[in-house]
Amino acid sequence: MGHAPLNALIDVDLTVCFHRAKLGHALDRMASASRQIVVADIGLEQSNDPGAVRLVAPSLSGLNKPARAHKYEHGHALVLSGGVGKGGAARLAARGALRIGAGLVTVGSPPAALIENAARLDAIMLSAIRDHDHLKALITERKISVACIGPGFGAGQALRETLSELLKLRIRTVIDADALSEYRDDPQTLFDMLHNGCVLTPHSGEFSRLFPDLAARLNAPATTGPAYSKVDATREAAERAGCVVLFKGADTVIAHSDGPCSINSAHYDRAAPWLATAGSGDVLAGFITGLLARGCDPMEAAETAAWLHIECARTFGPGLIAEDLPDQLPKVFRDLGLAGA
Repeated sequence: MGHAPLNALIDVDLTVCFHRAKLGHALDRMASASRQIVVADIGLEQSNDPGAVRLVAPSLSGLNKPARAHKYEHGHALVLSGGVGKGGAARLAARGALRIGAGLVTVGSPPAALIENAARLDAIMLSAIRDHDHLKALITERKISVACIGPGFGAGQALRETLSELLKLRIRTVIDADALSEYRDDPQTLFDMLHNGCVLTPHSGEFSRLFPDLAARLNAPATTGPAYSKVDATREAAERAGCVVLFKGADTVIAHSDGPCSINSAHYDRAAPWLATAGSGDVLAGFITGLLARGCDPMEAAETAAWLHIECARTFGPGLIAEDLPDQLPKVFRDLGLAGA
């Protein structure tokens, strides 16, 4: 009888590990090969190593709004829209930001797409952005505290110029989708503009375009140990970019440029395969944007948003589309006891 190849995986009903779960139990193919994992305590002390990777444990205490609070105490988020026929992703992100508790959300739209966006927005405000002076005036006059750029914005010089203006203003910025892929040929130009109030949210394709050398190492077969993991790649990416990087997937890894790192695993009892649907990443960008507007620091916002993103998918279940995600937040908040969220 022949032997199975060394990289073969066998589906199992139960995995038991000792002391604590290992990286492989939450990353890549191994996490999908077991239906349940149990960690057996064998009496060893838990490490307090600040460099240790942890599973996301979201900070929810700050999500309750005080009884006497008003909307201006919970931040004003700006989501930048693409042109005619390209505004859906920005609207998804904006709805996510508002549902998660930003006090105000404005979609910034090219003048030609204003009517289209107006027909689809109610509680979310809308402003035409004609040029960079108008963008700066909008941010100043409406006291915008965080921006989201990329979902459906479209590639090209307009994106580069708008992102450059945003980053010069030093407001917290979520950079997603088109705003990541735009710099595939010169990622260092993007990295040189970033600051520590930014969050990058690449999926695997966008990650490989921004960090091709790290992606190549990650995808290469391991010939000697320890293997180069998604944790290693995300940590190096965050250090290179100088900000938080959220590397999406069922095994989402979130890393801070200073070293802290966590895994938001959608496996075992938190599996949510329905998230593999168009627009779900736009909603996640909106969740992060809304939490930044509420005052969370970038690492906390990314971790909490990713965790709630899965909870919303699990609450809705099969048949999920991206539009459903923000509207699950009220139930998720109630189930968590966050009556004031």
